[in-house]
Amino acid sequence: MEKGNDISKFISSDPGILGGTPVFLGTRVPVSILFDYLKGGDTLQDFLDNYPTIKKSVAKKVIELSAETLLN
Repeated sequence: MEKGNDISKFISSDPGILGGTPVFLGTRVPVSILFDYLKGGDTLQDFLDNYPTIKKSVAKKVIELSAETLLN
């Protein structure tokens, strides 16, 4: 993976925050919610409208890096 694509720049997992559930860095928003939205047929914009603390560029990068991780 390229140096600029480190997932830890976008996601954190800390036992003291939601029991270690992966969340968007600097928030308490679980990353799984993004994928639940997409899996349920909602758009990325629907997610962003409901979680305004998450930047679109960050959400897109998390999707991209997750796909790279799963497909490589």
